[in-house]
Amino acid sequence: MKTKGLKILIIRFSSMGDIIYTSPVIRCLKNQLENVEIHYLTKPSFKFLLDNNPYLDQLHLLQPKLADTISALKKEQFDIVIDLHNSLRSLLVKTQLGVKSSTYKKERLKKWLAIKWKINLIKPDHLVDRYLKTVAFLGIKNDAKAIDYFLPADALSIEKILPHYYNKPYIAFVIGATHFTKRMPNNKVIELCEQLNLPVILLGGKDVEDNANAIHQATIDKTVNMVGKINLNDSVTIVKNAAHVIGFDTGLTHIAEAFNKKLVTIWGSTVPELLGVQPYQVDHHYEAGVELSCRPCSKFGLSACPKKHFNCMKTIELEKIVNFIIHE
Repeated sequence: MKTKGLKILIIRFSSMGDIIYTSPVIRCLKNQLENVEIHYLTKPSFKFLLDNNPYLDQLHLLQPKLADTISALKKEQFDIVIDLHNSLRSLLVKTQLGVKSSTYKKERLKKWLAIKWKINLIKPDHLVDRYLKTVAFLGIKNDAKAIDYFLPADALSIEKILPHYYNKPYIAFVIGATHFTKRMPNNKVIELCEQLNLPVILLGGKDVEDNANAIHQATIDKTVNMVGKINLNDSVTIVKNAAHVIGFDTGLTHIAEAFNKKLVTIWGSTVPELLGVQPYQVDHHYEAGVELSCRPCSKFGLSACPKKHFNCMKTIELEKIVNFIIHE
């Protein structure tokens, strides 16, 4: 379908992983529509994820007062709004702009049934495919390519970030995650690192610095602790150059998919199929998780295990992870 001169606004306010999975929508719109102009509205804290995307014409940031955001957007005179957030705030933006729109369906009731009563009626479609359904009316097709992540031109080289390891095979291990029930206990991480056959670079934010210090002290000859010491783009560069990546359900782990890394994802209280965030367009990956009657207990993770046993993480078979790393 050839459509000329369309000006399209995409809305997704948060969070890191969700915004990353919108990148195929941006790319497909730009590549498959003629003379299209793509704008994107997000929170200021996630600006860095989209700043360097060559398929975007303009990035808009949510202002403290929604009315100011809407006022600025009205001046752009958009033809279509693609709402990939589906919240009250995005609804207000769409309503005030008063143009044709298409909205991502969150299937809230089905997700509630899956978590509360373990009645899973949700198709295991990836979030990328769910997002792309919102632009199908424009004739947009899935190009079957990976997600995009674009490092800035001034990003540090791997040689500068890891001067002693950049030319050797290593494993990047993303030990951070927003919620406790998404993170494997330190003793399990230590045990896993000890069994791996390559140096392990620990990655994560300042919120898991204590975890990283404990893990590193116990595995000082096996690990390099970069947690809380470098910025996200430096971490992405480490991931991009790794032989393997291991990570929990968090943004940096999903970013690894952009580089088709040999990837292990470790799942605790959340399950990838519920939210459609299983590894996307990755040739070699292994999803580590255990089947329990209480899992999943949440969509996004919790601060503690509701059942007090935390078996979703404590009983993960490390041998299967090790075997994948060694033999893939």
